[in-house]
Amino acid sequence: MEDTESLQSIESKVELPDRRSQELFYANSDRIIHEVERETELYIAGRESQLTLRGDEKSVREGERIIENIISLSRNKKHVSQKDIQYIISKVKTNIQFNIGDLQNKTISLSPNGKAIAPKSNGQATYFDAINQNDVIFAIGPAGTGKTYIAMAFALHWLLSENISRIILTRPVVEAGESLGYLPGDLEQKVNPYLRPLYDAIYDMIPYETFRRYVEKGAIEVAPLAYMRGRTLHDAFIILDEAQNTTRGQMLMFLTRLGHNSKTVVTGDITQTDLPKTKVSGLIAASKILKAIDRISMIYLGPEDVVRHPLVEKIIKAFARSEQER
Repeated sequence: MEDTESLQSIESKVELPDRRSQELFYANSDRIIHEVERETELYIAGRESQLTLRGDEKSVREGERIIENIISLSRNKKHVSQKDIQYIISKVKTNIQFNIGDLQNKTISLSPNGKAIAPKSNGQATYFDAINQNDVIFAIGPAGTGKTYIAMAFALHWLLSENISRIILTRPVVEAGESLGYLPGDLEQKVNPYLRPLYDAIYDMIPYETFRRYVEKGAIEVAPLAYMRGRTLHDAFIILDEAQNTTRGQMLMFLTRLGHNSKTVVTGDITQTDLPKTKVSGLIAASKILKAIDRISMIYLGPEDVVRHPLVEKIIKAFARSEQER
């Protein structure tokens, strides 16, 4: 039995091409090396500019690809985080051909010295291209696929680059188990919980003080969908979030607000609609009615595009299987 196992075990050597990559892999008592070992069941020995991988062929090939992707990411990113490592491991174990370098080429920057945002999956890369090439973009997919975050990144990128004069962020206020009328405070305080995900995305990219300055001079506006009625939105980047909770009429009202030199991104998850069962989601209706119109793009993201904890992708797939069985 031991001879059979030894025959199945192979060895491979991977070069760490520069000092930066060597410091990355050997930092914190070889933390990254040990993490790759644990996730691939490999034995990895490091010496100067070379890593030696030992294990079965499948694990070795995965290990090689993971290390190559980590090195590639380190060339384009100042700090490679634990989250980045987990993401690369998860993607390579799903698709051995995964190459993060292809995604890094689409990076956008929020300012000359600000945060850089790059797609983290092939689906997100397609989403990046769609925003660059179209006037109205629908991003449809489950939680954690970066729908809102990427739209917000592009909006800030365009605002800071002075391609537009304002950003308008909106969501339908749909009550899910708690009546809006019974929440404490004035209207702004009542709708704030519904708009929280938009604020979270903004605060992750620009300081709070910068956000407040933009709000005070009208360059960023955050409002419930009902406030869009009767307006024409010129020279703006407009984001409608949680669009699965719009009615067909609300969706039509919103889309017809589009003015000159404006771009609209509509995001939502059609599996998480909070509308009454008697009402058709405006997002579902629009995805069918508008799919063949030029300069309108429909992007569908899936579990493989999830960039949260690796368990999120598994949870989404498990629920999808359960729905199919039902």
